[in-house]
Amino acid sequence: MKIYTKSGDAGETSLFGGTRVKKFNLRIEAYGTIDELNSYIGLVRDQKIDSKIIKTLIKIQHDLFIIGSMLATPKNKEVLKSGKKRLQIQNIENNDIIFLENEIDNMNLYLKPMKNFILPGGHTTVSFCHISRCICRRAERIATQLNEQEEVSKYILIYLNRLSDYLFVLARKLSLDNEVIEIPWIPKK
Repeated sequence: MKIYTKSGDAGETSLFGGTRVKKFNLRIEAYGTIDELNSYIGLVRDQKIDSKIIKTLIKIQHDLFIIGSMLATPKNKEVLKSGKKRLQIQNIENNDIIFLENEIDNMNLYLKPMKNFILPGGHTTVSFCHISRCICRRAERIATQLNEQEEVSKYILIYLNRLSDYLFVLARKLSLDNEVIEIPWIPKK
């Protein structure tokens, strides 16, 4: 299989199911941002971190591929004429969200309660995590905007919201693991 097809040279690409759209289409922005997020999570995973966290990040990366596939498939193309589902993969569902919530709760057991916002940084791994969180928030905003035009699974929207929470708590846990002092943001009065 060749990696280049030349079919996108004029600024268009195909969604799953064959529909041609401009590369700046909101659906393309949505799953392109998911791809960017997945790459940054890979960067977090490549750091020297606990193997349990690595295992969780790999699961999240798999989930993000599912979300990207779901976003790349317009509602009117989800089912083939035969009645069979076009995507032969599991969708993101409530149990995936519960998984993230459980991971957040488990990490929070080790963290001091927050009294202020925290300045991102202190360690490269923590910073990569905060960048991932910001990209996740952008993906959530784009998916929410797309949902205003055409229906997006509610589980995608909830998952992205919860994933950004997970990434924030993970950044705090990685600060603790790396003995980084969290710097609170205290506004001047």
